[in-house]
Amino acid sequence: MPPAPDIRIPLDVPSEEQERYRENYRKITHGTGRLMLFAGDQKIEHLNDDFAGEGIHPDDADPEHLFRIASRGRVGVFATQLGLIARYGRDYPDVPYLVKLNSKTNLVGTSQSDPVSSELYHVRQAVDLRDRAGLSILGVGYTVYLGSEYEPLMLYQAAQIVNQAHRYGLITVLWMYPRGKAVKDERDPHLVAGAAGVAAAIGSDFAKVNPPKVGGSVDAALLREAVAAAGRTGVVCAGGSQASVPEFLQQLHDQIHVGGTVGNATGRNIHQRSLDEAVRFCNAISAITLDDAGVDEAMRIYGGGG
Repeated sequence: MPPAPDIRIPLDVPSEEQERYRENYRKITHGTGRLMLFAGDQKIEHLNDDFAGEGIHPDDADPEHLFRIASRGRVGVFATQLGLIARYGRDYPDVPYLVKLNSKTNLVGTSQSDPVSSELYHVRQAVDLRDRAGLSILGVGYTVYLGSEYEPLMLYQAAQIVNQAHRYGLITVLWMYPRGKAVKDERDPHLVAGAAGVAAAIGSDFAKVNPPKVGGSVDAALLREAVAAAGRTGVVCAGGSQASVPEFLQQLHDQIHVGGTVGNATGRNIHQRSLDEAVRFCNAISAITLDDAGVDEAMRIYGGGG
């Protein structure tokens, strides 16, 4: 297991919320400083493309599948929209939640219009649900599409969200995706590093980025620039579409130990599987992320042997 880090509390967290912030950070990272984020926000992002069809287990057709995984698997936090948490949270009160405050569908492509994803909920609404229902809502998340002509709106909302979330002791994760007509290569390492740096400038605790590529190839070493640019903001990589288990686990291990990231944010690779397999995969991912396990050990956990 990696050594427990000192938790640096940002100055925008008021004194009366500092202990809550510290505890939320400890919970979300299992005391390791690393984050295993289970992403369940795609029901808006990708409509039903990710939940029904060839190669997708029938379990995934039911939204409750996401909550079953989050309650049985070892995750740092489960990210989804406030409406789903309000619908299912009573039955899953012990799941650690991160409220995704904005989302958009994939129906309007970049060729038609630059992307914009405006705030659906306010931080205060997530806090109200936390306080009234007693749920373990530990943080909030928001997507910024850098390079979009609507970038100023999203940057403003992201900055306000980070500031407000810290006022209530919540942890923040910004999805940082360069995207739009002005962006020639979304996965360019220099551009991905710039996006991570923007998240740091806004004050986010974590930045979720797509792994950079050069010539179509992913190399974990390319992440070092982004990790340096982010400074004290932790960088985590998006999981992407479903990959083979050994390949995924090796990439995750390299992202942490070669690239210097502090974890992962995985959705489809987990929830498109049966409940039993999804839970085992969660636990394998968490073993690498939170316990410093090697790929062979994680594979044994995935296979049910650990």
